[in-house]
Amino acid sequence: MRASRLVSLLLVLQNRERLTAAELARELEVSERTIHRDVEALSLAGVPIYAERGPGGGIRLVDGYRTRLTGLTAPEAEAVFLSGLPGPAAQLGLGTVMAAAQLKVLTAMPRELRPRAQRLLQRFHLDVTGWFVHAEPVPHLATLAEGVWESRRVKVRYERDGEQVERLLGPLGVVLKAGIWYIVADAAGQVRTYRVSRVRAADATDEAFDRPADFDLAGYWVESTAAYEGELERIEVIVRVRPGHVDALADFIGNQAARSAERLDEPDPKGWPRLRLKLSWPGDAPGQLLGMGADLEVLSPLGMRDRVAQIANEVAAQYRSEA
Repeated sequence: MRASRLVSLLLVLQNRERLTAAELARELEVSERTIHRDVEALSLAGVPIYAERGPGGGIRLVDGYRTRLTGLTAPEAEAVFLSGLPGPAAQLGLGTVMAAAQLKVLTAMPRELRPRAQRLLQRFHLDVTGWFVHAEPVPHLATLAEGVWESRRVKVRYERDGEQVERLLGPLGVVLKAGIWYIVADAAGQVRTYRVSRVRAADATDEAFDRPADFDLAGYWVESTAAYEGELERIEVIVRVRPGHVDALADFIGNQAARSAERLDEPDPKGWPRLRLKLSWPGDAPGQLLGMGADLEVLSPLGMRDRVAQIANEVAAQYRSEA
């Protein structure tokens, strides 16, 4: 435990340059006395670490000193390499940067951990997009991401409801959800979410903005997505599905709706399973359900059943007229 703590102490000082004993104690969850003992142990081991007294003082390393990552455990080393997503990194304009960083980490690793990290790269790949879903073009993602890093405003032209509008954004964060990129930004004093694939132009400006110190990107995303899902119009539909075809539902109505489907105990004259579905976007639901063809029948509501039949008749009439 102490060896791991000593490495953590070194890494914290490398990243933060100078901290008081009290600050280090809080960071590492130990007592100040333990911090002083650890500093003395590192100094005796030849690490150029020292303490400065008085205002502005603290514990620090000699300028330019860097330690090798000899404190990495095997699971930590594997996690470092598993966290790399080559596709998203490339879209952010960081593909070569990530490759270089992984190479440096690999070089700094203890020799016995290197084969494990290399095997991980060879045997695991994370693909964040779903089947039959092509990645959306995001030519302006790198510009927006740079605005996030540099806290500089970006002037964008954004497509909304078939029209293009101009916005001056203060980019606060980038989110990748189910293979789709979003930018969270301040727009005229309000935090909003924009789909990056709908950005038709993006020009970086020299105008800096103050990022709110208390802005929590992860917390904002959870709250905003929950609010969005709560506002969606939903419809409840009762269907029966040909035995052996229930698993195919997800391909037509989505994974979430398929997972939340409720199986009913009502007897069915065909012996088919009956399900209660809760579907978003009622206007799109008839076409989605019709996609299963004769393997699914809508029982209620009657308006939904009639709409599915109407679409089916229109399709059949179109094919008859062209024959």
